[in-house]
Amino acid sequence: MWIGLCMPPLVSTILALTAPGVGRRLPPRTAAWMLTSAAVIAAGSWVTGLAMIGFTLIGQIPEVAEEGRWSPHLLAADTPIDWPVAAACALAVVACAVALTVASWRRVRGLVDAWRECRQLSTAGDLAVLDDPVPAAFALPGIPGRVVVSSGMLQALTAEERPALLAHERAHLACRHHLFLLVLQLAAAVNPLLRPLTQAGAFALERWADEKAGAALADRPLVARAVARAALATKRTRQPAMAATGGPVPQRVQALLAPPTPLRRGLVMAFATLIVVCSASPALAAHDMDRLFDAAIPSRTVQLTR
Repeated sequence: MWIGLCMPPLVSTILALTAPGVGRRLPPRTAAWMLTSAAVIAAGSWVTGLAMIGFTLIGQIPEVAEEGRWSPHLLAADTPIDWPVAAACALAVVACAVALTVASWRRVRGLVDAWRECRQLSTAGDLAVLDDPVPAAFALPGIPGRVVVSSGMLQALTAEERPALLAHERAHLACRHHLFLLVLQLAAAVNPLLRPLTQAGAFALERWADEKAGAALADRPLVARAVARAALATKRTRQPAMAATGGPVPQRVQALLAPPTPLRRGLVMAFATLIVVCSASPALAAHDMDRLFDAAIPSRTVQLTR
C-alpha cells in the first residue's frame, strides 16, 4: 500500500528527469507536443499523489473523520505514511496551489497586455516595424498576432536573411507556441522538478519555428545564418519570450546545418508508455486509498474480523 500511494510522485519524477533527454532526440514538432503533454501529466500526478498522502493525515482530524464515518484511531494505526511525511505533502499541495495561482495570474496578464499592444501597433499586415536602433525581433501573440521587428534588427540582417527571420516569428504565431509555453511554465510552477523539462520544451519550440521557416523558404542554412546574425546583434540586449534569438543559439544553428532529426518511433512509443503509466498511477493510488479508509470504518472492520 505504501508503494501504491507513493507511485504518482515517483513516476512523475522519473518522467520529469527523462523527458529533456528524450526531447533532444526527437524532431522538434514531436518533441514539443510530447514534452508539453508530459509536463501536464507529470504536474497533475505530482499534485494528486501529494494530496493523497497528505490526506492520510488530514483524515485523522476528528471532524473530518466524523464526516467520512471512519475512525481516526484506526486510520492512524493502519496508515503506512508517517505523519511528518504526510504533513509535508499537505503543505506542499498548498504551496503548489499558491504557486499555480500566482504564475497563472502573471502569465495570463502578460498575454492580455500583449493583445492590447497588438491593437496599438501600426502594422502592414501582420508585421510591425519599430523605429528603434536596438536590434529586436519577436512574435507578439494577440487577436490577431503580430511579428514585431525593430529598424536596428533590419539593418543588422542582409536582404536574404530578413525573410528567414520573419518566417521564424510567423511560425511561432501560426503554431500557437505561446500556448505551449504557457502550459510548460504553469507545470513548472506546480512542480519545480519540471523546470529542465520546461527549458527543453521552450528549446523545442524554437527549433520547431526554425524548421518551419526552413521549410517555408526551402533553405535551412539561410535560416541558420539569420538566427546566428540576429543573436550576435542582440547579444547585449534582453529579448522577450518567443524572440528569434531564444534558446541556445549555437545548438539551433548546428541543428539547421545538419540533416533533419529523424523520427525514432521506438523512442516515441517508450516515452508515450511512460506518460500513460504516469497518468494511470493516481488511479492505482486512489484504489489503495479507498482500501485504507474502508479498513478504518468500524462496521467494516468488524465484518472483516468475522
